[in-house]
Amino acid sequence: MSPNPQSSNQETSVSAYAVVKTGGKQYKVAVGDVVEVEKLEGEPGTEHTFPAVLVVDGDEVTTDVDTLAKVSVTGRVVEQTKGPKIRIHKFKNKTGYHKRQGHRQRLTRVEVTGINK
Repeated sequence: MSPNPQSSNQETSVSAYAVVKTGGKQYKVAVGDVVEVEKLEGEPGTEHTFPAVLVVDGDEVTTDVDTLAKVSVTGRVVEQTKGPKIRIHKFKNKTGYHKRQGHRQRLTRVEVTGINK
């Protein structure tokens, strides 16, 4: 089988993105993305900066700790929201023990405004 000539002529370009750490989790973000992260303090419109763990700009990948210390990702709070309701039910057999509990995680929607190098 010969390779498809159409697919070999197309170039795949990688746009700039970064991996940021907030709330004990890591998120892959690019400029203009809106991501839901663990609750951050601030009203809608407030600016936040996040430390970068990894930066990819075209073919250049930055993982050096000293270089990444100078890199930050800025974002603007879009809204404060809540995640889906999680229901917890505990049951013990033959004792009549039932315990029901619910939880809704508080989240913040953040729009990424820039990757500062």
